[in-house]
Amino acid sequence: MKPWLLFVALLVVGTSNLIADDGWISIAAETGPGAGKHIVFITGDEEYRSEEGMPQIAKILAKHHGFRCTVLFSIDQETGCIDPQVNDNIPGLEALDDADLMVLFTRFRNLPDEQMKHIVDFVESGKPVIGLRTSTHAFDIPGDRTYHRWSWRNGQWDGGFGRQVMGETWVAHHGGHGWQSSSGIIVPAASKHPILKGIKDGDVWDPSDVYTVNLPLPDGCEPLLMGRVLSGMSPDDGPCEAEKRDDGTVFDKNNPMMPVAWINVRKSKNGKKQRIFSSTFGASRSFTREGTRRLLVNACYWCIGLDNQIDAKSKVDIVGEFKPTKFGFGKHTPDLQPSDLMKKAQ
Repeated sequence: MKPWLLFVALLVVGTSNLIADDGWISIAAETGPGAGKHIVFITGDEEYRSEEGMPQIAKILAKHHGFRCTVLFSIDQETGCIDPQVNDNIPGLEALDDADLMVLFTRFRNLPDEQMKHIVDFVESGKPVIGLRTSTHAFDIPGDRTYHRWSWRNGQWDGGFGRQVMGETWVAHHGGHGWQSSSGIIVPAASKHPILKGIKDGDVWDPSDVYTVNLPLPDGCEPLLMGRVLSGMSPDDGPCEAEKRDDGTVFDKNNPMMPVAWINVRKSKNGKKQRIFSSTFGASRSFTREGTRRLLVNACYWCIGLDNQIDAKSKVDIVGEFKPTKFGFGKHTPDLQPSDLMKKAQ
């Protein structure tokens, strides 16, 4: 660790349960049902501010629910700053070696083999995985590299990590990108699923648009929420209107609606049944909504196997300061180091 980072980390240890290490943060657990469980969040997307949203969810899980959490970032090796445009360096992936759950929120990462191996080993172990938004296209590794098959486009493993583990790879924008936000509508057949406890239609909202997925989803995937395309960028906006095309046909983005959250219990490489939760939602501003926070917190419980501990009224309040940035390329906060996140945690 660089001397100045060590100095900052030592200061923080005495004042907070968040500890800055060389490129990541560790959040000590308080009391709660998650005691003894470790969740690792891996961030690294250029657009949706995963480096802002995931630390907040980690703080909620640690403070209100008792999980120990680690949050990893794309780091500029020269400056030590968080830079989601750096696609080939996420230090600290060794944390996965003792993790109980991996929450992945990356886009087109081209990680070196020694880093990527920790992700691959974790997935192949059969331990549970959550993939968010751009994790449908989490990796873009060249064809001459060891883990090319995990890429969204490859000739070895259809759809790579996205389709094979999450249930879908990148297809297209279904809603209007940047001008049509989205809300979650409960699939009637899944209304009793524990992940949906305490959630009703419209509670889950995301300023980003609905992604296109190929219907039906692969065998074993069970949709929980469908994505209603809204007419604007507010959660209070109604559904978008159907569009009349030049040829006289009508196209309604909400008929059918696309799944935006689903589960899968898949057989992992070692034969274990592996719990997967996938959502194409996840922009940082979505977590200003209680329903969106609750969805992800509940999903963490379900993935780890704490189904009977999910409480529809559990605490998902914001921890510390949370003023997420509007999504968009080139809009990340510059010169931000993991230790800076501690200042917003009090």
